[in-house]
Amino acid sequence: MNKNIVFLLLGSNIEPRMNYLREAEKLINQRLGNAVSASSVYETEAWGYISENAYLNKLISVETTKDAFETLEILIETEQFCNRQRTGSDTYSDRTLDADIIYFNEEIINTDKLTIPHPRLQLRRFVLEPLCEIAADFIHPILKFNSLQLLEKCTDNTKVEKF
Repeated sequence: MNKNIVFLLLGSNIEPRMNYLREAEKLINQRLGNAVSASSVYETEAWGYISENAYLNKLISVETTKDAFETLEILIETEQFCNRQRTGSDTYSDRTLDADIIYFNEEIINTDKLTIPHPRLQLRRFVLEPLCEIAADFIHPILKFNSLQLLEKCTDNTKVEKF
């Protein structure tokens, strides 16, 4: 069986935020595979919409035998287990848990269901800060810059602080 490395960003801005992150990590370890590395937890402002609730975000890398689409299904089920309510619209909203695939190995996937690498990762300081903590030298397979270079180029000024 092939071993894949997937980078996942977990986020929550509805209390109990830390509990949702812990529960998500536990479920991911049980259903997807073991975490290889994990960033610190960061407190961040909402991105793309206005909210009074700050996010807690954490990036983990997981070794898995699942493919990218199986990984996506496990993440959706994990969000549902953590009471995530999807609105069906494209607008951002507060959430108990958001679990996104940032990278899956060095694969490039572009379907209606899944886009990897995450299409907006280079625009988001709340993704890049924790990514640099655990994978500063990982090279974006499309943009051809490593995580640290992407962070240096990022113009996002939202607040991102270790929690």
